[in-house]
Amino acid sequence: MSNINRQRLADNVYFNSVRDSRFKTMKLSANLIVPLSEKTASANALLAGVLSRSCEKYPDFTALSKKLSSLYGADLTVNVTKAGDRQVITISASGIDDRYALDNESITEELSLLLCSAIFEPNIKDGKFADGEVEQERRQLLEVIDSEFNDKRIYANSQLIKNMCADEVYGIKRYGTVGQINAVTPVSLYETWQELLKTATVEIIYVGDSEPDKAAEVFKNTFSKVGRAPQKISNTVVRSADKVKRVTEEMELSQSKLVMGFRTGIATGDSDCAAASLMCAVLGGTASSKLFCNVREKQSLCYYCSSRFDRQKGIMIVDSGVEGDNIEKAEQGILKEIEDMKNGNISDFEIESAKMAVVNAYRSSNDTVSGIENWYASQLFDGKFKTIEERSEEINNVTKEEIIRAANKLTPDTIYVLKNTQGVKE
Repeated sequence: MSNINRQRLADNVYFNSVRDSRFKTMKLSANLIVPLSEKTASANALLAGVLSRSCEKYPDFTALSKKLSSLYGADLTVNVTKAGDRQVITISASGIDDRYALDNESITEELSLLLCSAIFEPNIKDGKFADGEVEQERRQLLEVIDSEFNDKRIYANSQLIKNMCADEVYGIKRYGTVGQINAVTPVSLYETWQELLKTATVEIIYVGDSEPDKAAEVFKNTFSKVGRAPQKISNTVVRSADKVKRVTEEMELSQSKLVMGFRTGIATGDSDCAAASLMCAVLGGTASSKLFCNVREKQSLCYYCSSRFDRQKGIMIVDSGVEGDNIEKAEQGILKEIEDMKNGNISDFEIESAKMAVVNAYRSSNDTVSGIENWYASQLFDGKFKTIEERSEEINNVTKEEIIRAANKLTPDTIYVLKNTQGVKE
């Protein structure tokens, strides 16, 4: 994987570019990063959708679609995510690489101008966004929230985070709440937009084979016209849990859910972060992991059982689908596997299989333009970008003793059960 080149364009505005000649397409993403806040989460999420619908130059969805079609079928998308205690609003444009365009047309420059138009010149009249566009995006955002509620695995994981991090900013959902979304008006959304342009830290990522200087110049010129007062963005890591919280919820389900949250005592920037990642993979991150082979296959205590590590927050989550009668047995089975790891009961096969799976997952990120963009976007808050080769070497160098030390730092924080209502057959 190619190294990333980073340059400062304005106050807390950075342009990150990766040159790669393997692909016929390119991608350009503007990540607007602000502190995650209960007051602004919903408005920012709604704003992202509205900005992607139209702008001053292309004042409705049809006009914008025609412009994208004229650029050889380019695409404009938005996404809202959480990264630790930060909310990230991402607006991306993707299209063919410049070398495939006719008449020396620069698609990179055109898409940079279009992104800047969407972000800095939205369709605003009389100090507010268009009523119809706000309502359409509000309805779509509420439908997304409904779909996440209907997917009980997603819902259970969301509830675990909400309860585990109830006293932390991270407990706020990336879209905020239904009530907050409904409270947004076209006028208040205009105020949200103004505040976002002024206060957000902006990380622009370009991946393609075209010369990135044209794109960088477009963004530099645009930001030079904007008054900036970026907010300080912090991220709190709770290192351990003093006691275990238990939360049980009941509803009609086809399958009960058991989700367990642990504090790892390890987070981004710590020297043992790679060991924590591999420890999580050995436990439940692969098809040869302890949870999959023992709790799911040998003991048949759950339909699925896996673990994942959030290095930004230093949290490990074990996620399982179980029958109601097996909830307690599954919990004890999961805790036993963790205790075995703490006691050094880890085979060479388990370690090598986990290393191979993690490294292969890293390498698969290098197969697409979006994969490369996601790889570097996931490291925006790490303090330093690392290539796949560098991260793979870190994983391969982790020893069994380091995995055991990482496991011994685990403390259970919250156990969430979404239980099937009695009388309803699973």
